Amino acid sequence: MTDKLDKRDRAAQFRQRLARAMDERDISQSALARNIGVDRSTVSQLLTGEGARLPNAHVVGSCATALGVSADWLLSLSNRPESAAELLALSLSMTKAPRALVDERIFEWHKEAAGYKVRYVPATLPDMLKTRAVLEWEYAPHLGRTADQAIGASEDRLTWMRSAQSDYEIAMPLYEIDSFARATGYYEGLCPKIRMDQIDHLLELSDQLYPRMRIYLFDAKRLYSAPVTIFGPLLCVFYAGSHYMAFRDRDRIEVFSRHFDTLVREADVTARDFPEHLRQLRSAIST
Repeated sequence: MTDKLDKRDRAAQFRQRLARAMDERDISQSALARNIGVDRSTVSQLLTGEGARLPNAHVVGSCATALGVSADWLLSLSNRPESAAELLALSLSMTKAPRALVDERIFEWHKEAAGYKVRYVPATLPDMLKTRAVLEWEYAPHLGRTADQAIGASEDRLTWMRSAQSDYEIAMPLYEIDSFARATGYYEGLCPKIRMDQIDHLLELSDQLYPRMRIYLFDAKRLYSAPVTIFGPLLCVFYAGSHYMAFRDRDRIEVFSRHFDTLVREADVTARDFPEHLRQLRSAIST
């Protein structure tokens, strides 16, 4: 947001910003005049004129293009000199998402956000909370002979993430943990012992890490969320399968943080109730 300016102040600031942009890009009045198709005297008037009069939109736009800044910045409608395309490029990035355990890009984001609250809607059970047996069942078909080595290497990263000075809030749809316990859908074919051991592991982690780690379950018939991780105020990352889509502008991060807060606020199973829900699911698993 920019402060409201009267016409005279806006015109004075236009002259200051125009001069600043020319100086930073080492562009003379003559060069700018040639670039925007006006006389040098016109550029001189833009820089030294007085009063509240601003140039027309065509001249402002031409100056912005020639100097590589935004017209809104020249007119004091924005405090960011970058063009809209540059701002978008800075705030949004696309990164490949390999089928791997806690890949390097994700790990770097976690290290960057150390000490901040991390909000997380996983695509499946969170990798950082899975037992080795579940990881092997899930990833061995993709990793082949390197599965054992990859899982071993990932455990060090997962240990670091668990010990990082960050609060973790995890929101999952109810059906995710229920499908796991019943070995339906994505988890079809997972044997009862592995499922019971995983639930015991979740119970242990919930006891050890609460309240620094809190898990909520929401009803997907009422609420929906794509897989997303919000790394404090730094960035928000959506998982699209083959790619991660990362936002760094604060407005979008705030929007998605409020979305996550809704999932938590309207959760059917709260973090306090999560262990009891796990025990009920475990008791229903037949060996």
